[in-house]
Amino acid sequence: MRFMSRRTNRPTTVARLAAWATLGLLLAASPGSAADSDGWRLFRSDSALTGVLDVELPQQLEALWVFEAGDSIESSAAIVDGRVFVGSLDGHLYALELATGVELWRFATEMEVKSSPSVFDDTVYFGDESGSFHALDAATGEERWVVETGGGIISAANYSDGILVFGSYDNNLYAVNASDGSVRWSITTNGYVNGTPAIDSGRVVSVGCDGVLRVINLDDGAILQTLDIGAYVAASPAIRDNVAYFGTFENQVLAMDLTGGGARWVYEHPKRKFPFYSSAAVTDDTVVLGGRDKMIHAIARDTGEPRWTYTSRARVDSSPVVIDGRVLIGGSSGDLVILDVQTGDLLWQFETGSSIIASPAIADGRVVVGTEDGVLYCFGKN
Repeated sequence: MRFMSRRTNRPTTVARLAAWATLGLLLAASPGSAADSDGWRLFRSDSALTGVLDVELPQQLEALWVFEAGDSIESSAAIVDGRVFVGSLDGHLYALELATGVELWRFATEMEVKSSPSVFDDTVYFGDESGSFHALDAATGEERWVVETGGGIISAANYSDGILVFGSYDNNLYAVNASDGSVRWSITTNGYVNGTPAIDSGRVVSVGCDGVLRVINLDDGAILQTLDIGAYVAASPAIRDNVAYFGTFENQVLAMDLTGGGARWVYEHPKRKFPFYSSAAVTDDTVVLGGRDKMIHAIARDTGEPRWTYTSRARVDSSPVVIDGRVLIGGSSGDLVILDVQTGDLLWQFETGSSIIASPAIADGRVVVGTEDGVLYCFGKN
């Protein structure tokens, strides 16, 4: 176990880590382990943003290390080639060694970094609150190019065929060439573009805060379809079998048909009417996401009927990951939980002591997630 810190005002973090390492954390899982050789390259792991991984975790997870940034971590980490990349509200993008948590380099921006980094072709891509979208050398942290937009960037960048797509708070959706940052096309919306756009079969699917779902040709930016949602949407859409799944600030979860148009179903809890900020994970039969109603919701993918709910101690803005029959998700209560994806039964719970807004990233048999007090945690097999 290794503990890395540049600050000395958090003795409780050190004490907690020592206790966790001594006790170990038992996680119900299938025997053995398998590494995701391609890593966790972007928010939600794949370009369709499904949040589902076809890999295993070790049967036992232990706290291996923590790293302390200078401020809150709302950015979800990327994990590629044995390195972790994560942003912080202290205005830095950090690169760490996955095995030890040792800092490899850091890049200073002008303002906070809420955008989750994406890593492709040895380059790290992310935005900051000044509206700058950066491309850094993944090995050294040196800037290769930067694109300036007119508003803060919370959206992560999605990637396909050498093209990066991301949203900005200047009300635009951008597509830029990954090689040099030249703008390929941009689309102006009537609101912030907070969520990460999905890419599926050469199409970009984006739902903005203006309540409009847009299906766009990735190559030239031609708008193929628009659907009026009629609700503020901050989450990212997850695409599976030509259907987009996402929650809204009108307290609903929608399954929008991208071929015939319109909603296949609309889910709404019968009693608790609260917005959804969390992005959904979508398996063959289940849609899972967190809600600001302090609940985690599992919905039947084909019908929209409720399967189960799990009650947390605070709102759940973190987005879930489904892996090996289990749901891994954090909450504003500071709890990181593992639930059975079929039943919602609690399999494991870990208390960080600070709100979790970021979503967990999983690669090479390890789980990495940050908290509002600026601590990045890594769990794995020691």
